Amino acid sequence: MARRPVAAVAAVTLMVEAVGIALLNWILGLVVDRQQMSLGGMDTDAMSIGTWVAGGLFGLYLLVCGVVLLRTAVRDRAPGRLARILLITCAVVHGLLGAFSVGLVGWAAFAFMMVVLGLIVLSLLGYEAESPAKPSAEAAGGGQDAPSPA
Repeated sequence: MARRPVAAVAAVTLMVEAVGIALLNWILGLVVDRQQMSLGGMDTDAMSIGTWVAGGLFGLYLLVCGVVLLRTAVRDRAPGRLARILLITCAVVHGLLGAFSVGLVGWAAFAFMMVVLGLIVLSLLGYEAESPAKPSAEAAGGGQDAPSPA
C-alpha cells in the first residue's frame, strides 16, 4: 500500500500551505496598515496586528499538522491518539474552508482544499489505530471454558 508516500505528500502540502497562509495574512495586514482601513471604528493597528497573529497561529497549526504527518511517514507507524485528533481537526478545517472558498475564491481553491482533505483522510485511514493488546486464545474461544475430562 502507498501509505508512506501519501503521508509524505500530505505533510509537504500542509507545510507549503502553512507558509502560504502566513504570507497571505502578513500581506493583508500590511495592506490594512498602509491604507489605514477600519471596520466599524476599529483601530487600524489592532486590525493589522490581529491579522498577523491569526495568520501566524494558523500557519503554525498547519505546520504542526505537517510535522505530525511527516513523522508518521518516516516512522511508518500510526500516529498516537492526540496526533490523530489533531489530524482529524485539520481535515475538518479543510472541509469547512473548502466549502467557504467556493463562493469567496472559486472552484480552483475548492479543488485544492478537497485534495488536501483527501490526502489527510487517506493518511488517517492508511494507518490503523494501534490496538492496546491482542486478545488471547482463551478470550477468542468465546469466553467459555472447555470441559475438563472427569
